[in-house]
Amino acid sequence: MAWKVKQFDALTATEFYAMMRLRSEVFVVEQECVYLDADGYDDRCLHLWKEVHGATVAYTRILPAGVYYKEASIGRVVVAQSERGSDLGKELMRRSEEVLYNAGCRGPVKIMAQSYLLKWYGSQGYVAEGEEFLEDGIPHKTMVKRVL
Repeated sequence: MAWKVKQFDALTATEFYAMMRLRSEVFVVEQECVYLDADGYDDRCLHLWKEVHGATVAYTRILPAGVYYKEASIGRVVVAQSERGSDLGKELMRRSEEVLYNAGCRGPVKIMAQSYLLKWYGSQGYVAEGEEFLEDGIPHKTMVKRVL
């Protein structure tokens, strides 16, 4: 049950494949959303994931400030269906924020949250901003956590 964090260039093909598989299982298959996951940002991100018995069960990509937003960002937040219902998602976000802090981020963190998860992200200190919008056909809202 190891947590790992690596820059894109340090990932093995097997590690990256496992991440992309989990992202596809949840965002494409489970949520029935056809979209281009390989969006050109992965190579500029830190990748944080947890493995259990060799399987990737939780993952985020961590974007430094200026890559997607002016602020640092955490995206592609995903927990395998088999692991939901525990506090793994909250631990994933906490660890993602620690990675940002250890990388020198001392400013706000901006995320693009699926609207049905606003309360969940809110319980971790994120505050919704602006109007709801559709991203790949799914309602989202921008959220910000002001203090790291």
